[in-house]
Amino acid sequence: VMCRFFSVSRSGYYNFIKRLSRPETDAALAQTIRQQQDKCFYTYGYRRMWQWLERNAGIHHNPKTILRVMKKYGLLSEIRRRRKWQQMGQQLHKYENLLNRNFHAETPNRKWVTDISYIQTKQGVLYLSIIRDLYDNSIVAYKTATQQTVNLVLDTIRLAMKRERKRVAVELQLHSDQGFQYTSQAYFNLTQAYGITPSMSRKGNPYDNAVVENFFSILKTECIYRHKPATFAEANEMIDRFICFYNHERIQLKTGEAPLARRLSAYNSIFPTRGSFLSCLYNLGQFTLLPEIRLYFSTAGGRRTLALWVLRRRETSEDENAASRRPLSKNGFNGSLVDFITAHCFALVNIFKSHKDL
Repeated sequence: VMCRFFSVSRSGYYNFIKRLSRPETDAALAQTIRQQQDKCFYTYGYRRMWQWLERNAGIHHNPKTILRVMKKYGLLSEIRRRRKWQQMGQQLHKYENLLNRNFHAETPNRKWVTDISYIQTKQGVLYLSIIRDLYDNSIVAYKTATQQTVNLVLDTIRLAMKRERKRVAVELQLHSDQGFQYTSQAYFNLTQAYGITPSMSRKGNPYDNAVVENFFSILKTECIYRHKPATFAEANEMIDRFICFYNHERIQLKTGEAPLARRLSAYNSIFPTRGSFLSCLYNLGQFTLLPEIRLYFSTAGGRRTLALWVLRRRETSEDENAASRRPLSKNGFNGSLVDFITAHCFALVNIFKSHKDL
């Protein structure tokens, strides 16, 4: 009666009963694997476990058998588990992958990439949102917050546009992944207001946004993992210091120069009669100015203020003609200009204090 009710044959039922009385064939292998996992703190995957069984235990099985047994008895590695892609929130807007892994830009502010990463501290998780320019790989803007919200992304975009709005290309692309912040209505409204063309990676494909992931890897391996911030304030200070170093001093292997050094060369057209004038100002800012002035004049507004100030003061200088005829050195320095700015550092401090809002 039960066989008819469950739609199984009598022979199949009795075969099942016989199998229940048989000893488990994989029990011995599973016990060996469990002992080894305890020794290696459950860090061995099935490939490494298969090699260990072959060489140390003299047990020969197909790697797929090892995988099956480890799955059956819950003995899989507890690290580097493949995470299942999951969607958080409702996708209101989804955009085409316009970037399509073309991580090259001919001019500044034509292609930006953005993402959010987690910074672990003893106080909790700090969320870091950045925008990176594909022209020179510089960090255009970044924001941190203790909560992962849409406003974190929106504030990052607003800061980037505030700094670079006058030099943004007509068709600026902003590429992101499919995080809920980038599919929200607020993100759509802000990009439309600024005239930004959104681009989006394919679902669960981090390689489409590999450039921004690359920066997060650099930041964590060269800074965060080495010093392990304890508080949010300490993490913010470390991030500020490293991004300033990354933009202005850290040499890129492909270009042989810091990211903003390449950007400055693209902006030299602002002063066509001076040639490498902005590059010279950048070098001066790195080597002759006070730290707070150096940080301030690394911004676009600060460089414009410094450039106009130097030009106005030099127009009234007695040795202007002689100084302007002096050639630049190999490092882009004009000796008279170095002396001139160094002698007026206190005036630069006043400019720095009165133009912090730029």
